[in-house]
Amino acid sequence: MLKDKLLPFINRYNELSLLLSDINVSADIKKMTELSKEQSGLEEICAKAKDYIKMHESIEENRALLEDPELGELAKDELKNLERDIETVENEIKVLLLPKDPNDDKNIFLEIRAGTGGDEAALFVADLFKAYARYAESKRWKVEIVSQSEGILGGFKEIIALVQGKGAYSRLKYEGGTHRVQRVPETESQGRVHTSAVTVAVMPEVDEVDIQINQNDLKIDVMRSSGHGGQSVNTTDSAVRITHLPTGIVVVNQDGKSQHKNKDAAMKVLRARLYEMQEEERLKQEMSDRKSQVGSGDRSERIRTYNFPQNRISDHRVGLTLYRLDAIMEGGLFDEIIEPLNAHFQAEQMKNAGL
Repeated sequence: MLKDKLLPFINRYNELSLLLSDINVSADIKKMTELSKEQSGLEEICAKAKDYIKMHESIEENRALLEDPELGELAKDELKNLERDIETVENEIKVLLLPKDPNDDKNIFLEIRAGTGGDEAALFVADLFKAYARYAESKRWKVEIVSQSEGILGGFKEIIALVQGKGAYSRLKYEGGTHRVQRVPETESQGRVHTSAVTVAVMPEVDEVDIQINQNDLKIDVMRSSGHGGQSVNTTDSAVRITHLPTGIVVVNQDGKSQHKNKDAAMKVLRARLYEMQEEERLKQEMSDRKSQVGSGDRSERIRTYNFPQNRISDHRVGLTLYRLDAIMEGGLFDEIIEPLNAHFQAEQMKNAGL
């Protein structure tokens, strides 16, 4: 019964309140901070648990009154409202009971690369990045371009940005994969629809303590930054290319004028990619169906199609189709896609957790 699962949370919250009022604990700043943080993390589920238990008791009381000649009808109406409300609270509690993703509160590196489709794919990289940037703006997140490689006719062969803000990873973690676009390129004289694709990776920003890199595993090259068409951007050797020898991962950064800053930015991206690789391996080992529960971010997995002639956007993982692609792209209204995705994956987690 759900009530039995909730009592330990309430008991622990009350226990923490007693501990925090203890004079010996208040004298230990480290211990007090640790216990305060734990109690803060229990506040929401304890509040919902108390509401649920109170509603459950009220339901039992009203059921006992159903046969009462004077109060029966009133109890029947009250019971209907309580059963509706308790279902809502129960669903909210089930979400709170799910194991929290340790990366949910982290900033992210958003990486978008042109795939099949050549110049048209590069142009869509720019369009998709702008849409994400507008979405980030609506959430009051900060977007900082870390690295970019321009396409021949515009757009980007690749762009990497650091997105900083509360909930950035939790909102965008299911965006990883192949995004397919169908539209008429500006260079198409006969109006034919072309299909191209870009890949998106969403990687949490990680600290040095999370991913330790042996400097002997790195090959670091410096060179002069080059822009579109190979033209020199500056005359100093500020561009940095870092190769992680054990994995073969290569990160290039040339956006800053300082070699030191470019190296620092490249190392941050390298740590994020290594963490992403490490997490994928861990999830594969944990359980075979974990991929479907939390979304893999696998760039080979086609997750979404953007059909501009029909103003249609479709997410293939949840069977969602909306005919307002223009508004979503221009206004950054990705919540219309993200909310159903989050609900779907939460439902999958609940099913696997037996909730």
